[in-house]
Amino acid sequence: MSRTPSRTQEASPGSARPVLLALDFGGTKTALTVADPHGTRLQDRTIQADSDLRRALDAARTLLAGREPLAVGVSTIGIPGPDGVALAPNIPGWDRLPLERELAKEFPRSPVRVATDVKAAAAHEYASGALAGCDPGLYVNLGTGLAVAVVAHGTVLAGRHGASGEIGYNLRGLDDVGRTDHLPLEAAVSGKALQQGVPTREFLTELAFHLVNLTIAVDPERIVVGGGMVRSWHALHDPLRRALDAAVPYPPPLAPAAHPYDAPLLGALTLAVEAARPRT
Repeated sequence: MSRTPSRTQEASPGSARPVLLALDFGGTKTALTVADPHGTRLQDRTIQADSDLRRALDAARTLLAGREPLAVGVSTIGIPGPDGVALAPNIPGWDRLPLERELAKEFPRSPVRVATDVKAAAAHEYASGALAGCDPGLYVNLGTGLAVAVVAHGTVLAGRHGASGEIGYNLRGLDDVGRTDHLPLEAAVSGKALQQGVPTREFLTELAFHLVNLTIAVDPERIVVGGGMVRSWHALHDPLRRALDAAVPYPPPLAPAAHPYDAPLLGALTLAVEAARPRT
């Protein structure tokens, strides 16, 4: 099992020692960190999400302070591909941005690794968090959007197109079958949905409905919840716990993630650590 990134330590910005770079492109913010080759974080920065990649790259260059990273690890909302990031409606134009290619141009001497944020977070929680040793484990991200990741035999399930776990696109009812104009689940169950006025009780009921069905399908050893909405864990836990206990044949434990707010960034940092490791 690979070594996972550790906590931030203070260091001089102008230090000449080798560093790694990690970025997490979320729906509302972009988080960045530089770390030593072992994954110990040295300096962090957070900026508002922006469709202009240049802003994030400028922030990265400020953190790097003239150094070139040994490797770059990236997590992002949506499904990164060669010509754009699919399923990322919260950042306009992201579907036309060849993210990995642009980062490779910015850092031509550094290997670049890119992954979907929820999958990166699940991998980190499995390696060093609340999903450690769980087979299978289910990671649920409740943030600006909604998605899950399934960890089986130590591997995060990707799916044929890398879109496994994108339950934000689930149908919400029988009337949605066969329709192309239906509202997806994420329109009612996400941080963005709450901000737009979806009542909390309806949010929790619909979330519980889909989580119960998903749990029956996967039969996980544990369910772990991450994302910004974990700040309201006291309001989330009891309704979800009751729903699982009432309907799931083998209801699993339900817990907040060990790193609920920065697991995607830590997952991106783990990608950088692995990319920088000498090949034998």
